[in-house]
Amino acid sequence: MESSIQLKLLREAIGLATQHSADGQCGPFGAVVARDSEVLGRGFNNVVKSRDPTAHAEIAAIRQACSQLGTHDLSGCTLYASCEPCPMCLGAAYWAGIDCIFYAATRDDAASAGFDDEFLYREVALPPSERSRTFVQALKDEGRAVLDAWNRNPDRMPY
Repeated sequence: MESSIQLKLLREAIGLATQHSADGQCGPFGAVVARDSEVLGRGFNNVVKSRDPTAHAEIAAIRQACSQLGTHDLSGCTLYASCEPCPMCLGAAYWAGIDCIFYAATRDDAASAGFDDEFLYREVALPPSERSRTFVQALKDEGRAVLDAWNRNPDRMPY
């Protein structure tokens, strides 16, 4: 069951989406990263204005939270999003170690507003040879050598 603090933080994400998309220049998405009731990062969709396809609300909130904490590890944090995260943002939340994702609108709701990510969900599950974009694998040994060197490096910082 959701607490009043969790609902407040989700409403803050919705408020960011509302505020920043009102003039039609930013997408209708907002996000907040918090640990307990402490907000560590806020973000809103800024793809068109920034000319950056990765400028999604969740990515901005995650970046700000990481900067605030001085780490890439957001374990113990919750992501509050005005809409169910797209595959890119979902991946970022997983990579950041976020424990829980609260969202308001669903990906079907987003699709009805013109933000349909279903194609991406299907594409990611396919082997590269079956995807709609061309994937070319080359120089495998050279690429693998970098990974092997990383794996042998006693100074590496795993994440």
